[in-house]
Amino acid sequence: MGTRIIAIANQKGGVGKTTTTVNLAACLTVLKKNVLLIDLDPQANATSGVGLEKTPEMSIYKALLEDGRARDVIQATEYKRLDMIASELDLAGAEVDIARTDNYLHRLRNALADLKNAGLYDFILIDCPPSLGILTMNALTAAHSVLIPIQCEYYALEGLTIMTEIIRKLHQSGANPELDIEGIVMTMYDMRTNLSQAVVQEVSQHFGDKIYETLIPRTVRLSEAPSFGKPIIAYDSRSTGAVAYLQLAKEVIARCKAEDARAAAEESASTPPPAPALSPEVSSGV
Repeated sequence: MGTRIIAIANQKGGVGKTTTTVNLAACLTVLKKNVLLIDLDPQANATSGVGLEKTPEMSIYKALLEDGRARDVIQATEYKRLDMIASELDLAGAEVDIARTDNYLHRLRNALADLKNAGLYDFILIDCPPSLGILTMNALTAAHSVLIPIQCEYYALEGLTIMTEIIRKLHQSGANPELDIEGIVMTMYDMRTNLSQAVVQEVSQHFGDKIYETLIPRTVRLSEAPSFGKPIIAYDSRSTGAVAYLQLAKEVIARCKAEDARAAAEESASTPPPAPALSPEVSSGV
């Protein structure tokens, strides 16, 4: 499996997007995967969520404007196998600045090309802003797939409908014809309420096996972890939240392996068999 770029996106705020990005990244490293986490949200919550400070000129802003390289702003975190490109204040102006450039939808794809080709990471996870602006569209254009967290509350399907429409438009425009939904993760699940169960059932009816089996629970420990600058697996590895995100990471890896196997099988099936070798007598004309 080569480097896989996954955008974690939902235009709705408060659905557990950054929580999912940070904790999925940390749990993938526990499973021996090398991960680069990119904070593309000017609010920089993913940056503080792994204990890094907002540092001037250490975001991907300059690379998006082709005035620097993404690899030059990668920072190591205190967690083995987890590196990060942080967010900072300058990134807030990127929406306007990028919109004035040529190929404005492909700026992030171009900035990440050398990292992807170098194969330094198994996964590059992009935490997107809670909007469908230029930064999020750049992430969707750069990514192999999009992972969509949705809260177990009513109106959940509205966000999914918009995201699927955006994916369709990126296909039709040719901006990213191979973009697909990596999976849908249900967050803030409360098994005690009929509402959570009803929302999961409703989304399952529409999206079937795109939904991860893992349900992320609503827990106090998950809410506390960011204030300590730690992913949940480092803050409380025995909590239900840590167990859930570790299981989600296993599902993500399994789906990627299955997709790679299908792609290899399709490529093998479409490749014509080699021509039979001629015997020495035939090849020499004897």
